[in-house]
Amino acid sequence: MILEPKSTSVAYRCPACGSGIMSAVDVFRLAADRVRLKCSNPDCTSVKSKDSESPRDNAALDITLASDGSVRLSVPCIFCGKPHVFNVNPSLFYGKDIFMLPCPYSGINICFMGEANHVKAELARNELELLDMLEENGIESFRDLDADEAALPDPQIMEIVTFVIHDLDAEGKIYCKCHPEGSKEAAPADSFDLTSAYDGDYAAELTDAGMRVWCKKCGAEKIISTNSLISAHDFLNCDSITLE
Repeated sequence: MILEPKSTSVAYRCPACGSGIMSAVDVFRLAADRVRLKCSNPDCTSVKSKDSESPRDNAALDITLASDGSVRLSVPCIFCGKPHVFNVNPSLFYGKDIFMLPCPYSGINICFMGEANHVKAELARNELELLDMLEENGIESFRDLDADEAALPDPQIMEIVTFVIHDLDAEGKIYCKCHPEGSKEAAPADSFDLTSAYDGDYAAELTDAGMRVWCKKCGAEKIISTNSLISAHDFLNCDSITLE
């Protein structure tokens, strides 16, 4: 009797062009060496990281065996511009019809593994989800999600920031030199007058560096990064702002 080696199909989405990349991985191939999945488009060999000014090879998915026997995956992220590293139990890696790994910031799946047809189906579903997201945010293509270039349209950024400023001010969660943390009780829930609830008088403007939020009285300020969907989403979910 011939025993078939354990195998699975692994797929991810190229962060440069958005194409789905899929390959079979078996236990012998992985034990022998690192397995690398890479987009065949020569323009996608390198994606600029948001943490560095120089290009890095962030478009390839690397799979290796960790010292504890788990399967380590370094997965490119179409949102963050840099890979996320996951350690997966071999029983999950080889034993599931479908198993997915999400971006830890957006919650959207960026890696798919399992039986080939299930992986193809989830990859197609993921593409539709991403296309809907791009359309909702006025972004024309996957390439426009590049970590250093993608940005929400200015009116939408201002709408998000204005909402957060009003919401945090009403809760007493904007801190500055004239309103240090813990100095006052929260304002009434129906108060949206930025000049009446506290000593601070807050404003915001869009600059090349990001969204500048400042106190008109003491001059304390903070620059909020707004260069990507992830940055805007993080700002929308922050629970306080400290101006310095």
